[in-house]
Amino acid sequence: MVYAMFSAAVLLAIGAIYAGAVGWLYFRQERLLFEPDKLGPDEPICNDPDTSEFFVDVPGARLSCAHMRLPEPRGVFFFLHGNSGNLKKWFVDLEAFRQANFDVVMFDYRGFGKSSGEIESEEQLRADVEAVWNHVAPMYAGKRVVISGQSLGTGLAAGLAARLCSDGHAPDLTLLVSPYSSMRALAGELYPWVPLQVLRYPLHTLEHAAKLLGPVMLIHGEKDELIPIHHSEQLVSAMRSAHLVRVTGAGHGDVHQFPTVRKALMSALGRL
Repeated sequence: MVYAMFSAAVLLAIGAIYAGAVGWLYFRQERLLFEPDKLGPDEPICNDPDTSEFFVDVPGARLSCAHMRLPEPRGVFFFLHGNSGNLKKWFVDLEAFRQANFDVVMFDYRGFGKSSGEIESEEQLRADVEAVWNHVAPMYAGKRVVISGQSLGTGLAAGLAARLCSDGHAPDLTLLVSPYSSMRALAGELYPWVPLQVLRYPLHTLEHAAKLLGPVMLIHGEKDELIPIHHSEQLVSAMRSAHLVRVTGAGHGDVHQFPTVRKALMSALGRL
């Protein structure tokens, strides 16, 4: 009897701890998903003379944006970055785009860099992406459009590209670097003990992938342990016209440093 009561008490305690951990994850998961670094208001993102900074006002926040503008660009490379750092980390290595004659636009999510506010939902994230794109899109009417994302940004990029396709304005290229089939699927692999219903950022990239029109290129490191390459393989199988660049020896955070990636990017932009 005493043993049974003790066992029941232990199980109740374990259940309470588990429920508390799951509850914390539900309400505070932004701390796990996003790793922003702040930038001071007077700290420049980039000192190159052909770059500038601007802000886009959205409900409850101002989004910090960086723009490389060339005299007569062929088009624009609209890039959505990963879950850490800020534009000072991501708005770099611009020479390849100068050579391809493409402008570059990036922005920091809420709470990153000089952007104010806090990320509160996937819907808010996607609305912010749309707001920044709608701000710059009129500058590139009739020009080439590349929608791109890396890691976290791939789900957002696929969503924007799918929406443009549905409106009859398919990007000339959708480029996804180290993508996931969905954040929910990835979370199930990394944290199998957590109920999937807890995740408030499911980011179903695969659902958008099937709606993409026009060329799609995926780039993925074969040694990526954070987002395994089978996510890209699954995405490619769902797309109408997609090409997967497998980067031998590359992991997750270093894939952009491999010459294979630069060569593939320059080749893709040159064909547009």
